[in-house]
Amino acid sequence: MSFDRSLKIAPSILSADFANFGQEIEAVEAQGADWIHVDVMDGHFVPNLTFGPPLCKAIRKHINTVMDVHLMIAPVDPYIDAFADAGADILTAHLESGPHIHRTLQAIRGAGCKAGLALNPATGLDDVEYLLDMVDLVCIMTVNPGFGGQKFIHSQVEKVRKLRAMIGDRPIHIEIDGGVTPETAPLVAEAGADVLVAGSAVFKGGSVSNPAPYGDNIRAIKAAVQG
Repeated sequence: MSFDRSLKIAPSILSADFANFGQEIEAVEAQGADWIHVDVMDGHFVPNLTFGPPLCKAIRKHINTVMDVHLMIAPVDPYIDAFADAGADILTAHLESGPHIHRTLQAIRGAGCKAGLALNPATGLDDVEYLLDMVDLVCIMTVNPGFGGQKFIHSQVEKVRKLRAMIGDRPIHIEIDGGVTPETAPLVAEAGADVLVAGSAVFKGGSVSNPAPYGDNIRAIKAAVQG
């Protein structure tokens, strides 16, 4: 998985048809998705319950791009190896999910995955500075984690701008998760983000039998960023 800062759209399967994950993933990749985003929630760290390692293992064979697994769970460490074994390319843990996030990032890299660090909307950047040499991606939550379809929190745009300056020339992706639409995507891209997670904004209007809207939605987000 080579590094580049070109804009990437990572559809979240949280908004896909749960009965047809494999076909949905294949359809959205064929329509231009760059990564596939998997939102793992435990009903404890966030108020929702979604997917575990067996689901990730089951869909891995349908993913030809990047499996981007976002762990909204606490504790994280006991589950790192299971998600790595399930085929995750990137494992992202929340800074707020435990007391020893540096150890967690070490464990993710030790399991053979790229290491991501996620920040909730109320979390500042002060604790990120000494972790930057341990991460491959920083995910800025632009909604409170737990549910899809929420409204974008505009105060996070300035956080993205400050993070981009902090990263400098390090090969670290800035990912945006929450409320990404053709209206909000240009704001975060201009501030320095290069990976945009989009759930309902990509999957709306389409289906496995009619996947063309997926491509239309992806192209609309990218076109909005490009102006």
